[in-house]
Amino acid sequence: MRIEHLLERLEYHDDNPYAQPLFVDAHGRIIRFMLKAGQKITEHNAPHSPLYLVVLQGRGTFSGGDGKEQEFGPNTLLIFDPAENHSIHALNEDLVFIGFLQGVPTARTEKIGGELGREEENLTKQ
Repeated sequence: MRIEHLLERLEYHDDNPYAQPLFVDAHGRIIRFMLKAGQKITEHNAPHSPLYLVVLQGRGTFSGGDGKEQEFGPNTLLIFDPAENHSIHALNEDLVFIGFLQGVPTARTEKIGGELGREEENLTKQ
């Protein structure tokens, strides 16, 4: 059994939201997201998996496929269908949530973390 304390050793980055994979294998991924107040994750989707988000700390606006922003806080479960566009914005406090993806064929089991936005910048430069 592996144990992760979800609100310990939080890591925030000034320039971009931070996504920390907690567990990755061929069956799916569990990722902890940490956003400083005001940071955003732009619209994107998980093309091959439903996405389940659990808000642990802070408040933010989340939008789904309809583009309508709704505010949520701790103890909220959000469920997105495969390929459903979604975006996130941390409001006036830091935001921490966990994302669960199933059977992601492109999962990189060697990947241990990354800044959101910076990874996107690097892909466009290649």
